[in-house]
Parts: sequence; structure tokens; C-alpha cells
Amino acid sequence: MNRDQVTRWRRAVPYLTVAGLLAILFWGFRPVPILVDVEPIARGHFEVSLEEEGRARVVDRYEISAPIAGHARRLALEVGDPVAEGDLVATLDAPASPALDVRSIERARARVAAAEGLLAAAGEGVKAAEAEDALARSEYARLRPLGRQGMISESLVEQAEAEARRAVAELASARFRMRVADCELEAARTELAYAGRQDPEASGVLELRSPVAGFVLGRYFESARVVQPGEPILVIGDPSRLEVEVDVLSADAVRIAPGQRVWLERWGSPHPLEGRVKRVEPTAFTKISALGVEEQRVWVIVEIVSPTNDWDRLGDGYRVNARFILWEAEGVLQVPTSSLFRQDEAWAMFVMEQGRAHLREVAVGRRGGLVTELLGGADAGELAIVHPSREVRDEVRVRTPR
Repeated sequence: MNRDQVTRWRRAVPYLTVAGLLAILFWGFRPVPILVDVEPIARGHFEVSLEEEGRARVVDRYEISAPIAGHARRLALEVGDPVAEGDLVATLDAPASPALDVRSIERARARVAAAEGLLAAAGEGVKAAEAEDALARSEYARLRPLGRQGMISESLVEQAEAEARRAVAELASARFRMRVADCELEAARTELAYAGRQDPEASGVLELRSPVAGFVLGRYFESARVVQPGEPILVIGDPSRLEVEVDVLSADAVRIAPGQRVWLERWGSPHPLEGRVKRVEPTAFTKISALGVEEQRVWVIVEIVSPTNDWDRLGDGYRVNARFILWEAEGVLQVPTSSLFRQDEAWAMFVMEQGRAHLREVAVGRRGGLVTELLGGADAGELAIVHPSREVRDEVRVRTPR
């Protein structure tokens, strides 16, 4: 390298240094795209639901109680043991002094008369339930061929089928009530027999028998003890006939109607069970929440319509999570709720186009759990920016994680 070249190089060094510093400054202060997460706006199934915790319970529970004061023998039945209708479930021995005064005798006679009236009323209830069952079966048999021919909607056929199943259940309950009334009458007559007029050769032993076939759901004691009239001894029911009770806020109960679909989830199986709202009780009760706030709650009774084999391990008192379907439709344009925010008096969101964020004012409809119905302002296929940070502005460069 000659002297001229060295001179030119020395003269160029300051310019190269300045150029390098400018390049470093440009690189350090250049606009960096903001990292964002996006989800596509799409059409699909949309539902508005309400979730609450509930518990399963046996539809018909029968509490065996002591009809008179006596000495109960040790109970041999355990919780979960099966019993048949008429099986001996408890034995009461006569107390040391079983005599009754005149007032007690008259009270026992009045109880017999009342039990006879209840038995007659239960018999009329069975007749009414049989008539409703016959009508529901006839209606379902009439509508089913019309539904197959497409002359009526499928929902009417399903409603008729549900009414037929409900009528069968109501008839079974009415027959159970009649059996219970019969047992109550027998218990009242037995009490009257202890009023000092029983057969002198009687053993003084009272045997309590199961009014229905089922399983022992609970017992209040095990060892022998003295019991008073009306004191509970055993609870009997059929775990294969379950329903779900859910307490919801009164403000949510007004949005729930009988017949609405319910999904029963997180009950111990990954597969949810299908149910339908059977009844929304017309009265509310006060409940203190975990935060100490008074709430007005309403009991909603849900009928399980899934096959019994799908929930044969579900038992009385088991916890379930009920998701009430308040509204649902197909082909609804929806956007993630986390992408929406308030802009002045309207709703807005950011969409990502060609590496930049674009502010859109949108119109929204129904709100679901994670998505919201989109009525206008964006189209299907566009990318919505979810959880936009404060740095995201209109026309700002953005990018997604690689």
C-alpha cells in the first residue's frame, strides 16, 4: 500500500465511523413489531349457557320412622343393602309401659281415620296418574308417525315422548305414595292396638317393613335404643331413579324454563350426561355466599335423560356441575370475548392485517362464556388480536409468536 492509499484510508476512517454509529442508532431505535396473540373470526355453533353446582338425589325417598314409642332392636341392614317390598327392616319391642290414656287412644283413632283418608286420596291419585299416562302414551303414539313423515316438527315428537316418560314416572310415584299410605294406615292401626286392647296373647313386637323395593340410603342409628313416635330409623330409595337439584341465583332462575337442555359435567366421568329442566321452584331462599353476601337462590330440578347405563355409578348426594343451555344456534359469526374492549360508547377490537393492527368498531350480540356473537364490523377469516396490551394502537406493527 503506497502513501496515497494510506492517506485516502485515513481520510475515510472518520466517515466510516460515523456511518457505523448511524447504523447502530438506526438498528437500536427502529420500530419493533409488538408481539400479539391472534385467533380467527369464524362461524360455528354458538350457545349461551349458565353453570352452577348441583347434587344428585333419589327421586322417591322413603323414611321409615317409629309409629309408636318402643325399643328398637339393633339394625342389621347396612347403607347400600338391597331390600324388597315388604322386607323386614326394623323391629320394635313394646316399651315397659305401653298403656295409653283416654286422650292418646282418641288421638290414635283419629290418626287411623286420617290414614284411611290419605289412602283413599292416594288411590284417587293413582287413577288420575293412570289416566294421564294413557293420554300421554296415546298422544305420543299419534304424533310419532306424523314426525316420521315430516308433517310435524321433531321437537313436538320429542316433547310428546318426554311427556310420556314423565307420565310413567308420575304413575310410579303415585303407586308408591299409595303403598306408603297403606303402610301408614297399618302403622296407625297397630298404634291403636297398643292402647290396652290388644290380644292378650300378642307378643308385643312390632315389625316395620319396607314399603318399596330399593336400597338403604341411610340409617340414623345402629345399636338398640328406645325410640319415640315419629323418630326416623331408615331411609330407603331406588338409586336407579335419580334427578339433580341445582340452586341458582333468582336473577338467573328467571331465564331458565322447564324443558331446557342441560349438560351434567364433572361428575366423575369425562363424558357429560344430558338432562332437561323438570321444574323451577316458584319460591326462593336466602343463602350466605362464601364472601358473606346474602343471595336469593332458587332450586332447579333437572331430569337425567341419558341412558341409565351411562351413569350407573352415580349415587344419591353426588356432586355434579350443571350447564344450562339458555340459547344456541348454528352458523353464528363469533369472536373471542377477550379481544373486545370498550371504545367510548361502543365496542371495538383490533384485527391483524399485513403485519399491522387495525382498530375496528364492532356490533356484538349475545355473550357466551369465551366467545361473543359478532353482528357487524368484521368478517369471518380475519384474525382478531386477543388480550391487546396498552402498546397496541391503530396501524402499529405487530407480529405473532413463531
